[in-house]
Amino acid sequence: MQAMVLKKLRAALEATTLPDRAPGPGEVRVKVAACGVCRTDLHVVDGELPDPMVPIIPGHEIVGRIDALGDGVEGMRVGERVGIPWLGHTCGTCAYCASGHENLCDRPEFTGYTRDGGFATAAVTDARYALPLGEVGSDVSLAPLLCAGLIGWRSLVIAGEGKALGIYGFGAAGHIVAQVARWQRRSFYAFTRPGDARTQAFARSLGATWAGGSDEMPPAALDAAIIFATDGTLVPVALRAVRKGGRVVCAGIHMSEIPSFPYASLWGERQLVSVANLTRRDGIEFLRRVPEIGIVTRTTPYPLAEANQALADLRAGRFEGAAVLVV
Repeated sequence: MQAMVLKKLRAALEATTLPDRAPGPGEVRVKVAACGVCRTDLHVVDGELPDPMVPIIPGHEIVGRIDALGDGVEGMRVGERVGIPWLGHTCGTCAYCASGHENLCDRPEFTGYTRDGGFATAAVTDARYALPLGEVGSDVSLAPLLCAGLIGWRSLVIAGEGKALGIYGFGAAGHIVAQVARWQRRSFYAFTRPGDARTQAFARSLGATWAGGSDEMPPAALDAAIIFATDGTLVPVALRAVRKGGRVVCAGIHMSEIPSFPYASLWGERQLVSVANLTRRDGIEFLRRVPEIGIVTRTTPYPLAEANQALADLRAGRFEGAAVLVV
């Protein structure tokens, strides 16, 4: 198998030939067709997440077809198209798993972070976390849904049923959530980097009621706001933008320090919550609705060998939507 491997933190990925891997008990091997490039991959490469496994093959928005089944795997078949998300394994026995909150498992494994991911020609995964994709949609278009889409969906559910939604950071997750919000007959307000007229125009093309810089206030109070950007200074900004009783959801796995802010920004029963990982139920519920919602992902494809360029372009904000490695 061929893979782009992170052998040292804060270094470029290295093209590497590795022995083919056989799936173990309860696992499947997937021939990778496409793998999205997520901001979390940047956090892994840049050493911003604790206790990474190095060397590691990054990538956790994987679309491919099963080409080998491990012992004990039932209900799956060779040739079936599946998606492999960020949450790659849970213990199944801790209090969180037992109560239906496997996203908070005490002993989890994460694809592309603590177990090898999809910047490769093949990936081995826990069969329980290989989500069925069916045959609707291209591999490239589906890839961003495996993290940006899933985390966006969970964030939207946690944000509540308010009709006026703020989206801070209009990238891969933001442009997917915007389409779901419109399908749910909500209005959305897009907040971008100050002065980013290109992304603001992109948001308007998807139906934004308003689009502006994150240094601006929306023209009306928001019912809820979701922060996909990793800038902690946006937390007090978003709290000021929501109405009394409104909710701010922090959707990133990593965020810079949140500055102190006056209690008045939180008062009025405003709520500040975070989203952690996802559950298989999230994945199944969201993915089965994708054809009905009619989500169209904006993607920029790169060959597998150009993974470093894709990461660099993501860091610099050189494209709209999501980067996807085509294997």
